[in-house]
Amino acid sequence: MKKENVIILLIVTFVAGFLAGAVGGIKFYSREHGKNATSMRAEAAPRVFDTDEAARLETAVRKDPQNAQALIALGNLYFDANQCPKAIDAYLRALAIDPKNPDVRTDLGIMYRAVNDYDRAVREFREAARLDPTHKNSRFNLGVVLQHDKKDVDGAIAAWEDFLKVEPAGERAEMARAEVQQLKALAK
Repeated sequence: MKKENVIILLIVTFVAGFLAGAVGGIKFYSREHGKNATSMRAEAAPRVFDTDEAARLETAVRKDPQNAQALIALGNLYFDANQCPKAIDAYLRALAIDPKNPDVRTDLGIMYRAVNDYDRAVREFREAARLDPTHKNSRFNLGVVLQHDKKDVDGAIAAWEDFLKVEPAGERAEMARAEVQQLKALAK
């Protein structure tokens, strides 16, 4: 195979991988609820915002500003409605009460990514992974941000490999393996 053909093949592979990663990242942005259940959190279009539920939760938080569960529920409501600044505020307030919640940190990181604050997103994903050595979604999201937003090839490879240690099988694992192979081929 000619050198030009190899280069074109690598470029096409990279673009295909980038698109697959972007679509896969959106599809699989999720957080864990319970042992192995996963909830798809980021969807292509925001859901209809439940103003009654938001009002109920805002009232609960006004009555008890230390109600971490109400703050998390409020953050999740704003997350699902793609109201990023409000979700970030609710999650930060919840983390001020319970700073060791890796799910909230991961959702906060996703919201930071949504407002293009990639450095904060990376910090939250890394902190969530530090707090819970088995936390899958923080590691997955870290790989997405490092690869697609920060363009940090070495960091993305390390993040994907770290993710594969906690989730070695399944659709996301296969995607992560493909990303690692493509990134390593490009790094050569």
